[in-house]
Amino acid sequence: MKKLTTLALLLFVVLVGCDEKKSKGQRIVPSSSGNINELLVVADNLLWEDSVGESIRGILAAPVHGLSQDEPLFSISQMPTQVFSGFTTKNRTILKIEKGKAAGTKIAHDVFAKPQTVIVVSGQTDAEIIEQLETNADKIVDAFKKEEIKEKQRRINLSLFDSKPIEDKLGVSIKFPSVYRIATATDDFFWIRKDIQTGNMDLMIYEVPLDRIRKGDSAVIDIVRMRDSIGEKHIQGRLENTHMITEKAYAPYIFETIIDNKPTIETKGIWEVKNDFMSGPFINYAIEDEINKRYIVVEGYVFAPSINKRDYIFELESIIRSTKIK
Repeated sequence: MKKLTTLALLLFVVLVGCDEKKSKGQRIVPSSSGNINELLVVADNLLWEDSVGESIRGILAAPVHGLSQDEPLFSISQMPTQVFSGFTTKNRTILKIEKGKAAGTKIAHDVFAKPQTVIVVSGQTDAEIIEQLETNADKIVDAFKKEEIKEKQRRINLSLFDSKPIEDKLGVSIKFPSVYRIATATDDFFWIRKDIQTGNMDLMIYEVPLDRIRKGDSAVIDIVRMRDSIGEKHIQGRLENTHMITEKAYAPYIFETIIDNKPTIETKGIWEVKNDFMSGPFINYAIEDEINKRYIVVEGYVFAPSINKRDYIFELESIIRSTKIK
């Protein structure tokens, strides 16, 4: 009898809580699901197998910049509209194609589950749908990527390393999982490492004066020169007289972005060890700290021979984007 009373009381509390949320206008949605960077496309089979599908794949399965081998931005699965119901609506990122409606691109959040980003692209014809996809390609990729970074950071936050030593020395906070370790710590340089089955994932955090990186076309030259000098000083290879440099055969990609509400130079490319056979992708962020007349540079790189590296680099990017300058 006591167990039944307790169960009844618990059920009453849950129902009252639900009623209160409904009375306050809050929708109750289930939790979303899905692996990081896995995207669901809801489109009729004929659209998916024809030019509309080609356009979608060209945008959302385009190769990730800066990797040593071609890997898609997102791993895509497709299902026809008529079977899109139930658990299939709980995917965290969904692109829905609607033919026969007015042309448009709409971005919505937490429609069927939470957290979730749903993008609906519509048009009366295939050509109108393709035009919407291509016109809004950057916006579509950015919306899905932000959702995935937010989810990756949420998972990272479940078990954080104490980054107070970095904050004390550099005035920078950054959130990374407790499976990482600080391998080198000085007044102006930190080397943070994580062992993986086939190699390692590393982060470097340091500062340079604002005049170290020029604006415009010269930025990439200065960044390569900067990271090569840091590699020579701090990242030694396995053999004597070897150290990390930027791979000269591949020109790095360079972009402008924002981290901690500050202008940031994002550079993606390939690193190698001079006079040795080691290489892999890197992602480098130079965050402009105007108040302190410096750049805070946070770089992540991966050594994982013969396996895909997209998700490793994505984890490092998610960590770096948590950076805040105190």
